[in-house]
Amino acid sequence: MRMSGRKESDAIATVDRRTAERRKEERRKKSIPVAIERRSGKDRRQGERRRQVDPTTCERDYTAEEIEFMRAMDQYKRVNRRPFPTWSEVLEVLISLGYRKIAEPGPLPGLSQSVASKGSG
Repeated sequence: MRMSGRKESDAIATVDRRTAERRKEERRKKSIPVAIERRSGKDRRQGERRRQVDPTTCERDYTAEEIEFMRAMDQYKRVNRRPFPTWSEVLEVLISLGYRKIAEPGPLPGLSQSVASKGSG
């Protein structure tokens, strides 16, 4: 079923984008001066490594347990190439650090008692 009187072969237009005329001058071969040279060849990691900062609490002093957990998570992410691990993977890291559930669950930090009691029912 055709919508117009044109032939099907007329409706299909082919364009060859590989022609030499598509880009007359190669930009990458030009030597254009830049305002600030950002590629100095120096490795940016030569300086002191950036401190681990918790964005939700700004800068603060971490406990030894927190630092151990952050380092374990960082190592897990690097080794497994997982920038955003799943919660199951986070639990695996915690278990590998020796954490086990030994007490009854308590209220979640930051929740008021009334909100916590509504969610458990």
